Amino acid sequence: MTNQQAREALRALFDAAVAAASPALCVPPHLPPPPKGRTIVIGAGKAAAAMAAAVEAHWDGPLDGLVVTRYGHGIACRRILVVEAAHPVADEAGMAATAAMMDMLRGLTADDLVLCLLSGGGSALLAAPAPGLTLADKQEITRALLRSGAPIDEINCVRKHLSAVKGGRLAQMAAPARMVTLAISDVPGDDVSVIASGPTTPDHTTRMMALAILDRRQITIPDHVRAWLEDVRSETPKQVPPSETVIVARPRDALEAAAREARRRGLSPVVLGDAIEGEACVVAAEQAGLALEVAAGRFAISAPCVLLSGGETTVTVRGRGRGGRNAEYLLALAVALQGEAGIHALAADTDGIDGSEHNAGALLSPDSLARATALGLNPAWRLADNDGFGVFEALDDLVITGPTLTNVNDFRAILIDAPPSSEHLA
Repeated sequence: MTNQQAREALRALFDAAVAAASPALCVPPHLPPPPKGRTIVIGAGKAAAAMAAAVEAHWDGPLDGLVVTRYGHGIACRRILVVEAAHPVADEAGMAATAAMMDMLRGLTADDLVLCLLSGGGSALLAAPAPGLTLADKQEITRALLRSGAPIDEINCVRKHLSAVKGGRLAQMAAPARMVTLAISDVPGDDVSVIASGPTTPDHTTRMMALAILDRRQITIPDHVRAWLEDVRSETPKQVPPSETVIVARPRDALEAAAREARRRGLSPVVLGDAIEGEACVVAAEQAGLALEVAAGRFAISAPCVLLSGGETTVTVRGRGRGGRNAEYLLALAVALQGEAGIHALAADTDGIDGSEHNAGALLSPDSLARATALGLNPAWRLADNDGFGVFEALDDLVITGPTLTNVNDFRAILIDAPPSSEHLA
């Protein structure tokens, strides 16, 4: 298989994974029947606008509402207002949209339906600081958590306890109306209390856990924020009014779609898991080791094959370079593989945006290290500087899709085309 053929195959697997989580396909089958009263649609996340458009296209009856999505991820809807705001750190637009959403939930009756559309990114986009806190408080704490390399469950635990809507509080506001939540999962384990920080589900985390996370990560917080977290009023609801939550798409669905495409192309798929977490560099080193074992013929499955995985890695930022967690993973994979023949890879975020850059991810070929070196780049140094984006941009190996309008977290594929040689088997 040539480099170009391998790249085309990897991109086809990624495209299949993203298509499997398209809101236009996964939302309509799960819509509830129209109520006797009003239908209010609310929501937040990178897929929220596309989910709202899917609801409008298949809803029989009146409805109105508001959803908030990331800048650049909007779709014009006829009856549901779509607001764009900042991610991963909240801004004034997100706070205003959330306030308007809260107003829509006032005065509802038991005959009304609140249809809540949630997807990854909703935690930042639903911005309503708890009493006595400011948007600036939440922004600085979020930035510090992101820099620290904290996993998403820790970040969301803190966010919930600094919020007026997360961790089940939004469900309390909607009562006595019926609440139905449709969610596209982007979290390991598909925990509905973690998706968008679980605004419509009971929360199993506590304010003391939030304080412990901040202390363990050595994040300094203002005195009034610490006082709020030490106040019993900051505790999230452990019970909420009866409601229904349905996960309409999940990381496992995406990996299964990629596996089907792999088989169609004559590649044996191995799904390593859809909930892999940890430092991007560490995950890359582990998966590089497995890929080398396969290439050497010392694994239960032989080439040609592809190792598939999902989940959400983290990056503890120590350098000044550019790059999301997928670029970091892929550069670490390159360094670990050292140009091993016949091993190609793709790592990308299914929402189309890797971190804060404009790419979804990048592609890796056996010659990537050599080409980087020829350009005067030192991959190991760039990795230490967290500059995966800079390396793959220079190689013209970025995967650029634009916003995909869905989000089932990261997608990683390592294609192994090298058959075991007699030397390897000796």
